[in-house]
Amino acid sequence: MVGSHLADYLLEHTDWDIYGMCRWRSPLDNVSHLLERVNRKDRLFFLDGDLTDYISLVHVVNQAKPDYVFHLAAQSYPSTSFTSPIQTMDVNILGTERLLEALRLSDYDPVIHICSSSEVFGRVPKEKLPIDEECSFHPASPYSISKIGTDLIARFHAEAYGQKCMSTRMFTHTGPRRGDVFAESSFAKQIAMIEAGLMAPVVKTGNLQSLRTWSDVRDAVRAYFMLVTEDPIPGEYYNIGGSFSCSVEDMLHHLISLSTCKDIQVEQEAARLRPLDADLQLPNTAKFQAHTGWRPEIPFEKTMEDLLNYWRARIASGAGVLQR
Repeated sequence: MVGSHLADYLLEHTDWDIYGMCRWRSPLDNVSHLLERVNRKDRLFFLDGDLTDYISLVHVVNQAKPDYVFHLAAQSYPSTSFTSPIQTMDVNILGTERLLEALRLSDYDPVIHICSSSEVFGRVPKEKLPIDEECSFHPASPYSISKIGTDLIARFHAEAYGQKCMSTRMFTHTGPRRGDVFAESSFAKQIAMIEAGLMAPVVKTGNLQSLRTWSDVRDAVRAYFMLVTEDPIPGEYYNIGGSFSCSVEDMLHHLISLSTCKDIQVEQEAARLRPLDADLQLPNTAKFQAHTGWRPEIPFEKTMEDLLNYWRARIASGAGVLQR
């Protein structure tokens, strides 16, 4: 999701050539609107690479010759990390180390954005809210542990080797193209399927009590651009997030209120519950805002409406969708 929106933003707001690394089997749904530009070689290029293969990263670096690197790739699903912890650690921790080593040993010295996560903070007591950058880490999933590793590797490479690395702990961000394994996108997809008569009017949920601050992915990529262009400071780390907070349950009820179907019920499924959850995710973003001047601009209501309309359009197009 984020990479596709970042490509959109950079194509519109810069004159940069943009190289996107992908695996040969990577789905192209989120960049389908950009494929014509790729085919024309119009400022947008795809390079084959894999964070688990160091040699491929060396090739990608030498082909792209980067001035800026946005490292967004990860095994990014916290729930999956409980069943695939080793793969999560390999991709997220060792993959970041492989990438930074490939850059360090190259002829290039780019500004590097390392995408960590608000999940590093994990289970935060209420007295530490809102969460600032110095809040202690208390991981609540193997994914959280992997992102702590990612975060610390970025700082280490900046301090030890002088690489221009900065890390971000982006709090919950969503919008069109959000993967359907994430709660709000799963809810939006289920509602769109209900409206299309593809499933019974019951939305299946996991934990609804988690409290989140919501931001729009389009605000997130604007923040990432400002991170690398507004006086970047190697070794720094920033919390970034929106300004509107509510529980997952309130978010679901808002989505249901947007539906044309008025008899939707809600049902919790045990399979959707994590063994442990980061249930208080409210950020203090003062440090990043003071440094860059960034502010969230897109309201929660528009983000949710656009997400629901994205799934309505996907389903109306006849694309096959899995009920989950």
